[in-house]
Amino acid sequence: MNNISPRFVCLVSIGLTYLCTFPSLAFGQVDFAHDIYPILKKHCAKCHGGDEKEGDFSLNTRATLLAGGEHGPAIKQGDAPGSLLIQLVTSTDSEKRMPPEGEPLPESQVQKLKAWIAAGAPWENGLTFAKNSYEPPLKPRTPTLPPGQTGRLHPIDRILDSVRAAQGDAILDRADDSTFARRVWLDLHGTLPPVDQLQAFLEDVSPNKREKLIDLLLEDKRNYTEHWLTFWNDLLRNDYGGTGFITGGRKQISAWLYRSLIENKPYDVMARELISPTAESTGFADGIRWRGTVSAGQTVEIQFSQSVGQSFLGINLKCASCHDSFIDRWKLDDAYGLAAIYSKTPLEIHRCDKPIGREAKAAWLFPELGTIDPTLSQPDRLKRMAELMTHPENGRFTRTIVNRLWHRLMGRGIVEPVDAMQTQPWNEDLLDWLAVDFVEQRYDLKKMMRRICTSEAYQSQAEVVDDPREVLYRYRGPRGKRMTAEQFVDSVWQLCNAAPTLYDAPLLRGDLTEKQLDAGPSLEADWIWSYADANRSPGNERVTFRKTMEFKEVPTRSAAVVTCDNSFELFVNQKRVAASDQWDQVQGVVLSKYLKPGKNEIVLACKNGGEQPNPAGLFFEARWSDANGTLQRWKTDASWEWSSVEVDKNGKWKGKPEWKPAAVVSNPEIWMNKIGGQLKSRLRIAELSQSWMVRASLLKSDTLQRNLGRPNRDQIVTSRPNQWSTLEALDLNNASSLDQYLARGAQHWIDQHLSTTDLIDRLYWQSLSRAPTDSERKIALECLEKDSSPSEQIQDLLWSLTMLPEFQIIR
Repeated sequence: MNNISPRFVCLVSIGLTYLCTFPSLAFGQVDFAHDIYPILKKHCAKCHGGDEKEGDFSLNTRATLLAGGEHGPAIKQGDAPGSLLIQLVTSTDSEKRMPPEGEPLPESQVQKLKAWIAAGAPWENGLTFAKNSYEPPLKPRTPTLPPGQTGRLHPIDRILDSVRAAQGDAILDRADDSTFARRVWLDLHGTLPPVDQLQAFLEDVSPNKREKLIDLLLEDKRNYTEHWLTFWNDLLRNDYGGTGFITGGRKQISAWLYRSLIENKPYDVMARELISPTAESTGFADGIRWRGTVSAGQTVEIQFSQSVGQSFLGINLKCASCHDSFIDRWKLDDAYGLAAIYSKTPLEIHRCDKPIGREAKAAWLFPELGTIDPTLSQPDRLKRMAELMTHPENGRFTRTIVNRLWHRLMGRGIVEPVDAMQTQPWNEDLLDWLAVDFVEQRYDLKKMMRRICTSEAYQSQAEVVDDPREVLYRYRGPRGKRMTAEQFVDSVWQLCNAAPTLYDAPLLRGDLTEKQLDAGPSLEADWIWSYADANRSPGNERVTFRKTMEFKEVPTRSAAVVTCDNSFELFVNQKRVAASDQWDQVQGVVLSKYLKPGKNEIVLACKNGGEQPNPAGLFFEARWSDANGTLQRWKTDASWEWSSVEVDKNGKWKGKPEWKPAAVVSNPEIWMNKIGGQLKSRLRIAELSQSWMVRASLLKSDTLQRNLGRPNRDQIVTSRPNQWSTLEALDLNNASSLDQYLARGAQHWIDQHLSTTDLIDRLYWQSLSRAPTDSERKIALECLEKDSSPSEQIQDLLWSLTMLPEFQIIR
């Protein structure tokens, strides 16, 4: 791992050749909708689209394109010169050249086709050249369940067993307990099963132990939330850094989303709060305000239309935001109608980025459910839209989310792709039954996951996909799924005890019990202001407080609680850490990552609002343990100083402050009577959350995660690539961050002082949820007997285990 291997050199050569051969492709310059689709439609669809299938070749879908015809596949992904399509369109033989009539393709179009094939022939979700007469139903439908077979009465099994029987197929075999446990742990928690808990499950002989395990995992609010945060961050394009956040053109919904998942907020409530947003959830509706001039399709109004359509309805309005869609029935007016609901000013319609001289009219996509009065104020229009989106008769809303959950848990959607909900599902009864059941369960996401996971369908042996180019899907059980980037990193950290101690998401983790919150020492901070009788503080008074602290060694865990009547901004070493203008909603803050050896400065820029004199006060307390384990505090009291000089957004002084001693407020009960209980609980949450393993879902993306498929979330992403890329192979072979995790893991396992045999057994159980076979144990022994240090030996073994498909694929 520490030297550049021949495999690494080979992969680099492949990657460089790829990028040098197709430089434009490397920067994502292939536009399928505008560059490729018109070529295929004009020159190919006449003979190979719709009902036509010359040479047994149809390009109706990407699957049929990849399958090819009587002369073999039309394209080889990534290999334009070796693709039959390119050979035919560039042939000089009039008997072979395609298209057979008219002039040969212009060289510019040939080059576009080559770049498209080199990119892997990406295809617009839902696009087909077939005659698509299918129109999804709008309203819910409750199908009649077929009778159960051989005592299998779960509704999902009754539907799917009847499908298998109609196909002449036998009932699927169950996955063994170890495989099931690993699958459900990774699906519901995103982590590997802890060995002791796994073995307790395997030793359990009760007939309902799988159901008990599912319930146990779903009851663990924190691990459930911090795993599924990845799914929702992708779907709602929420992140902790990147485009828009630095310039203030984008808002996070991280704290709102985390609390929604912890509380298991009903999905219809979540949707209403995103469409008609609260202060915490407005980042989704507001989208990204790009810097400079943008195309008509990137305005915040059109982003709203596209995001709502894609996230909640599985409808692609990106094409319809530019021109009438050629994928489905949606028109330019439909996309702009949704955009006008959000827009605060008159919105002119643009076709292909050119104004057409007509204003958009606020309109809902399905008037059968109700309409929106365009004369309403923007907040009222959004409220009305939220009502219509979550209308009990809007079956598309519920079908879309249950299809997404089925896809995530079962490896393939009932409608595929999941953002092409205009496409006919492979089993309408299954989709409709799940959607109706979801409503009957009051839009409870956990109950829908439980419904799927408790089925024999979910618990069956995974399907082995013989031909990924399948044209028609045939149900053969759940499909193996790649670990997400976050699951892979979390699992490596778990195996190697290598997780970081700090995280980036601006939120407090967990959902603690009253007993946990009441434990620990009492708070000692005073309420302070510039004078003791804070009842007479004038309106709009601004006061800036400060306190310094010296650290020889930065505490690994430090947390604080803060509030101020009326508002505050907290700066630690000139970094803005927290802010609030709602004094009765106390803020807990993790401080550790902002501290440094030597002098540290806390600055609190406070304001007392209102027009008349009214109470004002600041409360702050931070706690940590020093090297001797002694509790230390950093708290507001008379030793703090204040000044009327303000600080800017970067925590720098706008003038030269003259410092005066702070005063302890004489009547703190005016606040303590209302929020005294919050102060201690918020601090305890911030303190205790630092003892849990940090999850990758709470961190900003890095090179390793990006190369493993984590998107930058400038756009909504609802399904990640299921194939490995050259960049991933390079990173898995030689990434410095992965190397560091494995090195830490090696030292961790050395510190366990296990015998060689016990070490091998433990590593296999922890990584693969099973014991090693005799041959695997022999190979591992050879690895641990190499002519290298024990640390390098274990590191190589860890790397070998984490590179196994069995480790990286959830089967």
